[in-house]
Amino acid sequence: VQLQASGGGLVQARVSLRLCCAVSGNLFRIVRMGWYRQAPGKQRQLVASITSGGTTNYADSVKGRFTISRDNAKNTVYLQMNSLNPEDTAVYYCNSVGPNQQPFKDSWGQGTEVTVSS
Repeated sequence: VQLQASGGGLVQARVSLRLCCAVSGNLFRIVRMGWYRQAPGKQRQLVASITSGGTTNYADSVKGRFTISRDNAKNTVYLQMNSLNPEDTAVYYCNSVGPNQQPFKDSWGQGTEVTVSS
């Protein structure tokens, strides 16, 4: 499985970004997918997930600002990020989400970097 995230950049606070992740493989349509992020000096954390049927979950820190979606026909998962603030600065990765809120396989793509200036 290949995970190719894109859409990051350097932005000012309160603007929006949309991240995209193209996923290879035949299992995408049945797998819960998520966006994780790793801020400098911190552990990687799950911030949003979406099941194959479209049920979403969010970390409290992004709830109400971020929206995850997926297009099963395109094997793509998205993260719409609004009202960004400096605390959102991190490298963002997409991956599967297992029952323990971790990916089924500890294999990560390159990620896309988001830097939010105040």
